[in-house]
Amino acid sequence: MQSKKTKIIATIGPVSESREILKKLIESGVNVVRLNFSHGEHSWHDKIIDTVRELSAELDTPVGIMADLQGPRIRTLVSADVEIKEGETVIIHDSSSSQISNSQFLISNKIPNPKSQKDKKIIGLGYPNIIKDINIGNEILIEDGLKRLKVIKKEKEFLEAEVLNGGVIKNHKGVNIPDANFHFGAVTEKDEKDLGFVLGKEVDFVALSFVSNAKEMEETREKIKKILGRDINIPQLISKIERKEAIKNIDEIIAASDVVMVARGDLGIELPESEVVIHQKEIIGKCLAAAKPVIVATQMLDSMINNPIPTRAEVSDVTNAVIDHADAVMLSGESANGKYPVETVATMSEIIINTEKSPYDDVVPEYLDQNIVADYASVINSAHELAKTSGAKAIVMFSESGLTARMMAHHRPEQKLLVATSNPKTYHQLSIVWGIETYLFQVIDGRGRAIDLAIEKAKKEGRLSAGDKVVVILGKVPGGKELALVGIREVD
Repeated sequence: MQSKKTKIIATIGPVSESREILKKLIESGVNVVRLNFSHGEHSWHDKIIDTVRELSAELDTPVGIMADLQGPRIRTLVSADVEIKEGETVIIHDSSSSQISNSQFLISNKIPNPKSQKDKKIIGLGYPNIIKDINIGNEILIEDGLKRLKVIKKEKEFLEAEVLNGGVIKNHKGVNIPDANFHFGAVTEKDEKDLGFVLGKEVDFVALSFVSNAKEMEETREKIKKILGRDINIPQLISKIERKEAIKNIDEIIAASDVVMVARGDLGIELPESEVVIHQKEIIGKCLAAAKPVIVATQMLDSMINNPIPTRAEVSDVTNAVIDHADAVMLSGESANGKYPVETVATMSEIIINTEKSPYDDVVPEYLDQNIVADYASVINSAHELAKTSGAKAIVMFSESGLTARMMAHHRPEQKLLVATSNPKTYHQLSIVWGIETYLFQVIDGRGRAIDLAIEKAKKEGRLSAGDKVVVILGKVPGGKELALVGIREVD
């Protein structure tokens, strides 16, 4: 298969859990597997992680593993289906500790003057102390916004809400409250348990759901360091942008994140759908400027859950994400529980390759931000200019932490980006970065030797040929004063 620069992330589920299908997914173009911790027991995830690591070694290719924590997901809690109609008033209460029926809630005397409320239907929200963070005028969106309520009265223990769009409220359905100022904290009790498990399995990425601000990212990073007892070779943190509040705080969130995901599912519920694509493009641009990898996710090839070919609109969606220079595009239900997981990945790879060959992928502004890593940004910029003016076919780098590779990738150069590393964590984490092709070596006699080995391997694979010019970067020494050594050489 022809190599692509935009990476593919695939969510693993019942249809893709077997070793055979996982292997086919990787061979078809998957670079990172996503494990959704909203579903599945630890024993199931454990088996997938082990199988992916085995396949990565067998296929001699890096495959990143992303643990996506559930986060503070709010859900309905009702003991039986509740039908609500437009214009009527309902009671909303915090039933996080148990599922409480209408009669049980009224008997508890949480509502003053129960007789005046006895005919009103009651809907529980399953998250501790949620009522205090909701205000009059906030809209409560249930089941992807299909049912809409507006808060018209607030008491200490409950809310009254007017039904704007009715329907049947079922148990355990997702709830979004876009304008509420929640104080959930960085991770939930469930997330804490899942985090302990995934850190023990040395996953490459931890994704935080429903991020609101930079503080949540920073608290989680410190928690990870404390659990692992180290501050190097830790999982990279992915902030999932899916809340209205996250859009307001996007600059600080990007600065506090290693990777950013535009999670368009919940974002399209919290914001008008017509605004989501605009925010997507803005976030990609900001991440490029900050040299932070960015993922576009949700419903990219959604119809392929049931159909063997995508819609024209879906092809356009993936194409535009590639043209905007997202680092990665992500599959969810398509690869987790769809009928055609392998075909979906192959289709996405084909769209990416065809788009990257087109002239529409070529015109890229210079995204250099001199404040990223001060002088080192200028060194990388100079290497990029050298690659363009010399006619080099590739830029070959040694990168222990991945910084050099990420800094170069944010320029989106035309040249191949070949990276040698001796760090297994870096080897897998660079699988999410645009254009990077990574080689893992046990280097015992210097960075120069690692560069030689990378060039030799690239020749064997047909990526380079004798006589090709390559720009060489020996990389930044972590914690050292040496910036980098940059040069140009001809492949023997």
